[in-house]
Amino acid sequence: APPSHPHPITRRHLLLLSTAGAAGASTPLHPLPAVAADPGATPPDPATVTDRVFMDFSLCPSYFRSDRPLGASDLAACPDPEPLGRVVFGLYGRLLPVTVANFKAMCASESYRGALVHKLLQGQYFSAGRQGRREKGEVSPPPDLAQNTESVDPRAFQLRHLRPGTLSLPLSENDDYDQVKMDPHYRNVEFLVTTGPGPCPQLDNQNIVFGTVLEGLDVVTTIARIPTYKPAERIRQFNDLAKFLGDERARIARAIWNRPLKTVYISNCGELKVAKPSLSPSLP
Repeated sequence: APPSHPHPITRRHLLLLSTAGAAGASTPLHPLPAVAADPGATPPDPATVTDRVFMDFSLCPSYFRSDRPLGASDLAACPDPEPLGRVVFGLYGRLLPVTVANFKAMCASESYRGALVHKLLQGQYFSAGRQGRREKGEVSPPPDLAQNTESVDPRAFQLRHLRPGTLSLPLSENDDYDQVKMDPHYRNVEFLVTTGPGPCPQLDNQNIVFGTVLEGLDVVTTIARIPTYKPAERIRQFNDLAKFLGDERARIARAIWNRPLKTVYISNCGELKVAKPSLSPSLP
């Protein structure tokens, strides 16, 4: 007797094969999917937390004072820190392995240590990790970070900025200087965290959600309440005119807009171990 087939080819399979063949040589023919062992199985959720990192946020009251102690050129060496608390981020390594790997490397190498929260849009998000000079609270990435091809992959933009505590790689909102971006070895390591209370739909499809706050949302809320520098309307109008005329000073002046009036910085950071990947308790 001929051997029996556990999954015989049906008329439906033959129809699918003939349709695929008629589509032309330019369309690759994919093999038929295997029958799932568990009919109730679901595909992996993109918001599965595979990795965790922590960041300790603090204030440095003396940092921008003219009489600050000599040698205190790095925020990480703040002589009078005022701790705000720890934030633990869960990262979506299955969906965005390169973005997550680079962010983890920045935390594990303490490259974010001493980084200034340089922008705060109240009711929306705060940003940190702009590249540049350490004495200005900016960061210098390690040389072995991978080139992030996920920034041009449509699948990287499927998660939205719906809830407070969403961790995102800023593309449209990136604040790195143009001369930094022109470096052939440039790697985007800036990040933003949404503060709530509502969603930020203006960030969707232009910035990459790759994690969420698991612990320390109260710290995020505390940062969000810090007042920021807002220029007067007349200054904005002059700046718009200077920008239209191509005056570089307009861009430099705008760099301090929406800056917190208190020096908020990352006083410590690192990686935490994850025993088993789990679904984010609060999807972004």
